[in-house]
Amino acid sequence: METLLLDIFEKMIFWMAWIIIPLVMEIIPAIGGFVLLIRKRFYKKKDTRPIRFPEITLIIPIYNSEDTLENCLASVNASDYPKEKILIMLVDNESPDKSFDVFCRCQKTFPELSMQWMKARQGKSKALNMSLFNSEGKYVMHIDSDGTLDPTALRKMVERFESNPNIHSMTGVILTNPDMIERTEHFPLRLFRRCEFFEYCQAFLAGRNFESELDSIYTLSGAFSAFRKSTILKTQMYNTDTVCEDTHVTFQVRKLMKKSVHLCENAFFYVEPIEGINQLYTQRQRWQIGEMEVSHMFLRQSLRSHKFFSDFMVRMLTFDHTFAFPRMIWYFALICLTFLNYPVYLIVGSMVILYVLYMIAGALYYFNIISYLRDFPQIRRYYARKWYIVPLMPAYNFVVFWIRFAGIINSIKNRSGWRTRTLREEKKQFSSTMQSDLKILSKVRRKLYRLINDDVTG
Repeated sequence: METLLLDIFEKMIFWMAWIIIPLVMEIIPAIGGFVLLIRKRFYKKKDTRPIRFPEITLIIPIYNSEDTLENCLASVNASDYPKEKILIMLVDNESPDKSFDVFCRCQKTFPELSMQWMKARQGKSKALNMSLFNSEGKYVMHIDSDGTLDPTALRKMVERFESNPNIHSMTGVILTNPDMIERTEHFPLRLFRRCEFFEYCQAFLAGRNFESELDSIYTLSGAFSAFRKSTILKTQMYNTDTVCEDTHVTFQVRKLMKKSVHLCENAFFYVEPIEGINQLYTQRQRWQIGEMEVSHMFLRQSLRSHKFFSDFMVRMLTFDHTFAFPRMIWYFALICLTFLNYPVYLIVGSMVILYVLYMIAGALYYFNIISYLRDFPQIRRYYARKWYIVPLMPAYNFVVFWIRFAGIINSIKNRSGWRTRTLREEKKQFSSTMQSDLKILSKVRRKLYRLINDDVTG
């Protein structure tokens, strides 16, 4: 009996040791977020509609937008915000395609929209700064040219600003377009895109929604963000030294101006789904590298152990980047245990338990998100019917983790830029490096062989 109890105790210690990292980093925060978001859903005050809607400027960066610009402007035209109050500034960064021709056609198609075309030759950040200096109205909003606005998005952004004078900048909810997902021909890619849709739902309607309640949003989304004009013009504007200019502006608002950043959880913007694993690889690496750059710019003096509890940005950076290394070691350690005579059922059992815990966290997010989609019945129905994606999300997130980890490594040895290597290019580079290393080892082996044989024959 004593031996049996000791055996059970040893197994419990083993499982607890391997569960502790994901438990602390992801499972417990998911449970806490579930409780807080449920509370917010039922107790948050409703935004009031202003007596008069103020004038706003909508800035749309343009680069090779020939295929998407018309749909983007059509979504602005379909908005329920008064069109006479919207100034649209399209800032072209030397597009080699026919984006300007599309703009000219849209002027005739949407005569009620007030649109201006601006040429820029300085890159995206400087182009955005030029448009900010020429903006009009009380609020400035940015949207990408390859996405579409929900008809109520602009109005709900303004209502949130008008109802909360303490809010100076906001990000909207970014989702991939369900119609485009379902038009995907190949089932594996369609399933992959559905996972991406769930990822965006979790990131914004759960993750950033939770962070917004704690006033701890780490970065605005450049695809759909909004500012009080009086706030954005007091910053250092968009920076050209990073590929993550939206994160740079977020840090300026928070660290330099001491203003708050929030999420407008009922203002939606739909973007195109991912083309495939290569695009996912380059996109997530670019985001990761940009975050590392901006964090280095603003947090070099703050990265102290005592700041972990007082500064959420330091805490977020620690969880997101520093803890990535023990997580990596943890994954490989599980494999190594098989060579240390640990029972296979213990290792497999611990992995199953971990996967189930991640699924439980995903299920909590799932029910939270459904409650926040109440005002969007079509999207809510689509999301609810894809419940079978929940068990797949831990595997999907596992893949994304390794892509982001590669971004951390590449940020150390590579210079920043919008052009990053795809997964296929990384594999080719890895193969080339391995072949080169093996050639060196082969040369060393031959030299040693000749040296030993010469000594023997001598």
